[in-house]
Amino acid sequence: MNEAMVIDLARQAVTTILLAASPMMLSGLATGLLISIFQAATQINEQTMTFVPKIVAVLVALIIAAPWILNIVVELAREIFGTLIVITGAQ
Repeated sequence: MNEAMVIDLARQAVTTILLAASPMMLSGLATGLLISIFQAATQINEQTMTFVPKIVAVLVALIIAAPWILNIVVELAREIFGTLIVITGAQ
């Protein structure tokens, strides 16, 4: 196993982590932005008002994106196990 393989594997892992987390992060960001605009427009400054909608939005995004997330994580696992077979030379 050389340095290039380690760097490529680390790059794939980081990319997979970012892809897997992006639906939840983007839905939380969009929900927070909409709530902030609503609070600014109505001058309601309640901090607890943001938590429940964000949690609901993140859970909905997780439920919707779960099959896709599982697919990309399984592909990374297959890539890692395939690389382990090549490295060890086992057949």
